[in-house]
Amino acid sequence: MAISPYIRSLRLRTLPLSMSGIILGSGMAYPLIVTDDKVAVCHWWVVFAFAILTTLSLQILSNLSNELGDALRGTDTDQHARVAYGLQSGEISQREMKIMIGLFVAFSIIFGTTLIYFAFGSLISRESVVFFLLGATAIIGAMTYTLGNHNYGYKGLGDLGVFLFFGLLSTIGSFYLEAHAVTYDVVWASVAIAMPIVGVLNLNNVRDMDNDLKHGKRTFAGLLGKTGGKVYHVLLLATCFVIFACLRRWYVFIALPVIIWHLWYLFTHRNSQLDLQMPVLMFTTIVIAILALF
Repeated sequence: MAISPYIRSLRLRTLPLSMSGIILGSGMAYPLIVTDDKVAVCHWWVVFAFAILTTLSLQILSNLSNELGDALRGTDTDQHARVAYGLQSGEISQREMKIMIGLFVAFSIIFGTTLIYFAFGSLISRESVVFFLLGATAIIGAMTYTLGNHNYGYKGLGDLGVFLFFGLLSTIGSFYLEAHAVTYDVVWASVAIAMPIVGVLNLNNVRDMDNDLKHGKRTFAGLLGKTGGKVYHVLLLATCFVIFACLRRWYVFIALPVIIWHLWYLFTHRNSQLDLQMPVLMFTTIVIAILALF
């Protein structure tokens, strides 16, 4: 049995993106809770590690559910803007995809439960219950982007979902899991890092706009049109740098030349050519998250 179709469907290149909020939130918490105490350092790393494993599981769950949802609606049948995923190419059956989805639901629950236990030392405290509810909401959100009768990705709400789950919840949540508090800076930082994360989805939607509209998939970029989607993209990335500037996180501007080049490419290329910019923006986002810690 060939494993490459399954690997393609995991969409490994998207995984660094999902870690951006965790890196930023946990990194901002580090100087507040870690001194020379080796136990505190060890605890920070354990919580950080399980936060990463949880968000990676959720990202892959979202990817798999998205692929199945699009396949069930025929959206990806004649998609030529990128390499075909396993289900689209016929190398994975719908039954196998559903098994994979179930597996990553299990991973999300196992890693998330372990994360909550190490963060709070209990699974039945008030904070633990709140994070269980947030985790359940994240799992449902990951699965219903394009899958199910109440999917929100076909109704122009995908950007909002990414903003809330992979921007705000990821950053503020990981900070709280470490520091057991919320600060003004981390709230605004979560909004800032959410901008390029949403930008990745927008870039994907601008790339696939013709195909999506043909199959009735109404993304936010599709509602704006190609020019509007590109202007919206500029506003997202500009907002990221403006907020970080207000927070005096000046090192993020090291990434600005790459972002400027990325925007030039966006306005001078179209459709399948934009796929080459997906990894550029993804990895630049994780670099921005790291630079914002200094």
